[in-house]
Amino acid sequence: MWRVVRVPSVQDEDARHLPRTWETLTKDRTRLINRMKGLLMTQGVRVSINKSFPAHVQAARLWDGSPVPAGLQERLAQDWAQLQQVERQLRERKARAADALDRRTRTGRTIEKLQRVQAIGVTGAWVLATEIFGWREIENRRQLGGLVGLVRAPYQSGDMAHDQGITRAGNHHVRRVMVQLAWGWLRYQPASALTQWYQQRFGHGGKRLRRIGIVALARKLLIALWRYLKTGIVPDGAQLKPQEG
Repeated sequence: MWRVVRVPSVQDEDARHLPRTWETLTKDRTRLINRMKGLLMTQGVRVSINKSFPAHVQAARLWDGSPVPAGLQERLAQDWAQLQQVERQLRERKARAADALDRRTRTGRTIEKLQRVQAIGVTGAWVLATEIFGWREIENRRQLGGLVGLVRAPYQSGDMAHDQGITRAGNHHVRRVMVQLAWGWLRYQPASALTQWYQQRFGHGGKRLRRIGIVALARKLLIALWRYLKTGIVPDGAQLKPQEG
């Protein structure tokens, strides 16, 4: 059978690089912070990774009252310098988002419309628009879930059948940001129907149940945002950001 394949334009493909650069820099920042914490824990020291980190390391003491060893301090200083560079690059590239937004394109209009919704910021809007909503033609919610990998993966062998969770076979950039947006949705859209559904079904459960629930919420939220972009209907009970000016 023949099937139509949607290919992004050169401009749409190029627009992906900005949010993917943010993602790479964020991972680098997390890796550096975790390494610095791990190095300190080898000496039983806990220090907050903030702007006063170098002074805190200088003042820190080991179990016997001695200072942090010089070799470890030197290595931490190198990681700290790298972390400052990564955070500076991340700030600079996120500041470019407004200049890079082209409202004449479908992707640009999609980014702008998504950012009107409370709980959706610059990163979420750019990822959703450049990866799927800005140029793909999505016909139904099953197609959307399959595209992102937020659909069930049933297993069946003879008389045995069970659910293996989500497929994870789709766009991992969108899947990652949707889980983050789902957590943010609970915080910033408490009166929405989606938040109330989550709280009723998963809010009183343990950590494992809440993690399962957040993936289900991410899928429902993704579908709701697709409908919002397609029809202009805001998700039930959700709030838009106040218009500036």
